Amino acid sequence: MKLGLQIVAAAMSLIPLYYGAMNLVYGAARFIAAEDVTPALDSQFRFQSAWYLGLAFIIWWMIPNIERHTILFRILIGALFLGGLARVYSYIMVGAPPESMLGAMALELLLPLLIFWQGRLAQK
Repeated sequence: MKLGLQIVAAAMSLIPLYYGAMNLVYGAARFIAAEDVTPALDSQFRFQSAWYLGLAFIIWWMIPNIERHTILFRILIGALFLGGLARVYSYIMVGAPPESMLGAMALELLLPLLIFWQGRLAQK
């Protein structure tokens, strides 16, 4: 049961690792024409991408003793769930994003289910 959650967490950590690194290197021009990228937008985009990278490192730190990190686990899941809600709000206000982002939104909205898995581990 613990190994399963560790594998899921490790696999999911690759998402913020990849996108954080790509967005940090390429900036907002990954998504909009370079001439439309303002310095403020690019600066904020790269800053937030660094946080995404940090998320991957926090997950890796947590994985070996995932059953002991209940509070941190719930904070991370809550933040990612909030991000999913933000995507829903964007979808309603601005329109549908690319399919890959819809997939991310669905994943983020389902992540709270992992809280129950981790909670069962913590009780043992």
